[in-house]
Amino acid sequence: MVRIDGNNLNLEEVHLVARKGEKVSLNENAKKKIEYSRKEIEKILESEKPLYGINTGFGALVKVRISEDKLEKLQRNIVLSHSAGVGEPLRKDIVRAMMLLRANSLAKGYSGVRVEVIEKILEFLNKDVYPYVPEKGSVGASGDLTPLAHVAMALIGEGYVLENGKKRKTNEILKLKKIKPLILKEKEGLSLLNGTQYITSILSLVIRDSIKLLEIATIIAAGSVDVLFGTPKAYDPRLQAARNHKGQKIIADLLRKYLEGSKVRTSHLNCNRVQDAYSLRAIPQVYGAVWDTLMYAKSVTLNEINASTDNPLVFDSDIISGGNFHGEPVALVADFVAIALTDLGNMIERRIDRLVNPMINEKLPPFLASGEEGLNSGYMIWQYTAAALCNENKVLSHPASVDSIPTSAYQEDHVSMGATSARKLLKIYENLLMLVSIEAMLTKVALENRRPLRSSPKIEEFFSKFDVELTGDRYFGDDFEKIMKILDSEINK
Repeated sequence: MVRIDGNNLNLEEVHLVARKGEKVSLNENAKKKIEYSRKEIEKILESEKPLYGINTGFGALVKVRISEDKLEKLQRNIVLSHSAGVGEPLRKDIVRAMMLLRANSLAKGYSGVRVEVIEKILEFLNKDVYPYVPEKGSVGASGDLTPLAHVAMALIGEGYVLENGKKRKTNEILKLKKIKPLILKEKEGLSLLNGTQYITSILSLVIRDSIKLLEIATIIAAGSVDVLFGTPKAYDPRLQAARNHKGQKIIADLLRKYLEGSKVRTSHLNCNRVQDAYSLRAIPQVYGAVWDTLMYAKSVTLNEINASTDNPLVFDSDIISGGNFHGEPVALVADFVAIALTDLGNMIERRIDRLVNPMINEKLPPFLASGEEGLNSGYMIWQYTAAALCNENKVLSHPASVDSIPTSAYQEDHVSMGATSARKLLKIYENLLMLVSIEAMLTKVALENRRPLRSSPKIEEFFSKFDVELTGDRYFGDDFEKIMKILDSEINK
């Protein structure tokens, strides 16, 4: 059971709820603060003082006063009218993460919603009901208004949910699962929409997965270094200390640990090579920089998933309008991570080339082909595939957050475009997983070609998970799919 209080949610808990169906409950102490803030909203209603989000229009219609008898309809209307998303539906784990993060943000107790609103989100999560949320439509300004509106629409029994992969009317599924739709009170529709939870849900899952993938990519890189007759001298701790980047030290430590005891290495100790190419020698500097980037991104993301991103916010008797819903902090980070993962893939592609390139893969078959030379092309074209993946990542890594298109009649005259940053990042991660899998497949083939020499115990143990056959040309895609499935399952334990 994950218990949310608005302050202590972590990335592993997001993963467990989003993907493993972990149940969620609301912390009892958090309920008290939520109830206190709600009472402050009710005091405002009694005073009849005009206040944005409670008894006025929204966005550019902020000056339009709404009569008391229409306030509940106002909240319902904002949910329905803002559900303007288009495109393919989001993956289930992303939608579940969005719901968890929105509930956690509201649990901080600054939004002025009732406890029932948060508990309704948790009921949907715990009964495995997830809304149909189109992927496109957010500019990350007043939060992720459009995707969060689709979530809110399901909470009130409108719109659609996905059930067994099929689009179904929400009210049908709620009846089937005996869930009563939420009836929104003052400010609650707006509070369900104002937030960065679409951007941050993707960021949370990708950063968590990328950290795990980076460690896997490091042992695969170590295997590549070994089969390419590289030297671990460049991973000497004195070199890393002389530059003093934390990530660089960590990656170099891992490389030394993974390569320790390799018989492949001892077979060429007296070769005349002075130094290796950068894709072998500079792994600590490149992978370490990616590690540092991920750690920074993780710290920002942890802040954001435990932040109040609504507007206005309730501070005792003060109701303050501000810009906490603006997506810039996470938009910039999503673009930063996208750049880092793209460059990680660039280095991987260079080693993929070295593994198959007969001009530089010393004493390995050209293109790692087996069987009759010339008759078999081996793995030549897998480097093409890697190049195509890298090219796509380079295009996708252009930062979306440098753009801004004003919305809401110039009221929202600077927007983050962080939703685009997050969607691009997700695709880059998927491409990176493929690149790592290609390198793993080729390194495994190269290891078999180095027999009877053995690599280090750790590398041999890791690559024993993969099966390849040196039987001439065949369809290698099945090997690739199996390897990628193994790596993905390691990441998603």
